[in-house]
Amino acid sequence: MYRDRDFDLEQELPSNEEELIQDLDLTALFAAMALGDGFLSGVARRGVLSSLAEPEAIVYRQQVLADCLEQPTTISAIYELAVEAIEGKKRAYGFVFRESPDSLLSGSIRVLELFVEVLKRLRGIGEEHAGEFRSEGFTRFFAMLAEELDDDYFETIEGHLKKLRFRRGVLMSAELGKGNKGTRYVLRRPRPQTWKERISLLGTGSLGFRIAARDEHGFRALAELQAKGINLVANALAQSTEHIFSFFQTMRAELAFYVGCLNLHAQLTESGEPTCFPVPVSARCRTLSAQGLYDACLSLHLDGRAVGNDVDADDRALVMVTGANQGGKSTFLRSVGLAQLLMQCGMFVPAKSLRANVCARVFTHFKREEDVTMTSGKLDEELSRMSDIADGIAPTCLLLCNESFASTNEREGSEIARQVISALVEAGVKVVFVTHLFDLAHGLYRQELNTALFLRAERGVNGRRTFRLVEGEPLATSYGEDTYQRIFGAAGEALATPAVAGGSGGSVRSLLPSRRTS
Repeated sequence: MYRDRDFDLEQELPSNEEELIQDLDLTALFAAMALGDGFLSGVARRGVLSSLAEPEAIVYRQQVLADCLEQPTTISAIYELAVEAIEGKKRAYGFVFRESPDSLLSGSIRVLELFVEVLKRLRGIGEEHAGEFRSEGFTRFFAMLAEELDDDYFETIEGHLKKLRFRRGVLMSAELGKGNKGTRYVLRRPRPQTWKERISLLGTGSLGFRIAARDEHGFRALAELQAKGINLVANALAQSTEHIFSFFQTMRAELAFYVGCLNLHAQLTESGEPTCFPVPVSARCRTLSAQGLYDACLSLHLDGRAVGNDVDADDRALVMVTGANQGGKSTFLRSVGLAQLLMQCGMFVPAKSLRANVCARVFTHFKREEDVTMTSGKLDEELSRMSDIADGIAPTCLLLCNESFASTNEREGSEIARQVISALVEAGVKVVFVTHLFDLAHGLYRQELNTALFLRAERGVNGRRTFRLVEGEPLATSYGEDTYQRIFGAAGEALATPAVAGGSGGSVRSLLPSRRTS
């Protein structure tokens, strides 16, 4: 996941993670990556929301993911080995009922034996498939396996495990302390005996004692004595086992992210949707150009393909989106936010091509439902959320606004939005703003700003929605009558016609009698 550090499952996520998940429908994305696996879902959430800030780091992860897409079977096999080792440890320690040195030692031996067998299979995969990977990340990974998991390593471990079974008994020394109590217990390594020494010992006597078969106190005392001798060794072996266990945990966490990417890619590919690796650009260059950009989360809910959009917003600080109701404006906004997040976590993006600058953070300000507690009005709630965003936003951030400040009248909403946009753009924030506020959009359009791009949802013949955006001047109507006709049909034609002729067309106020007098 990183060139110089491990993937941390405990790292802090952005403070607005819940807003991002809700507004960009990331729940559908995580579900597609996880396929019902809770661990994969958690890793997907943390991986997607933990953005990389440097283009070089993004390209590094893209190259690793490209290897995964080319060798999915090998990646799945390595991931399953990590899961097997982790689950095996849980089962092995499940037989340990008491925290005594001898039970800890026996449990650690069982786990380490399992780990050795898994590590051998892991090395075998590396020996067979290392040449098929080209990324820096996997090249280093397989080189590490070849270097550290050599025959000497396994011979050393197996030799230690053989000795730690104490088939010839436990040899230890101790000193007498106060009250003639034993102290300073030290486990000793038996000196290897030659075959002559073994023969000479046959038939010779030795000092010792026997414990009666029913002497429970004697057996308990002897077990406690042995435990004091092997305590340090048991703890050392447990620590060594935990060290190898942490390796499998890290490997599972990092590969889980790529397994989730493979799951998502398979579903998009099956639907015929295009994907590509985007070109990340420095945050200093305002860049956003794409072909066929679509909302992958929407595509996951559809039977067919989602409609993609082309956009060229290089050197633009503001992208203003207007046009027909239900024409794909909000979908386009989500596609921009999703593509930004996926690019900055090193994933492929849902588009034919994409080139964009990295940003410090992504913020969203989407319209919300009415406050059922009635503790505040919708405008108050919108202003409060924008205030929170202002406290955390910084230059090179990206702000996505969907119908912001439409809860008040057009004049007030336009003025509030105009001041917010001006202040943020001046501060170096890139803003993509979807709105029906004609006064706001057209007022900005008349300024002929070189740093602003105006897109409009396309309306086809007879009000048909193409769900594509084209460059164009904001219109005074959102074609609300199209929605009216679709819902009420010919029965409502007589009522709809005067409303259209009245002027604003798309707003609710256009359906009311005019207050003007002739």
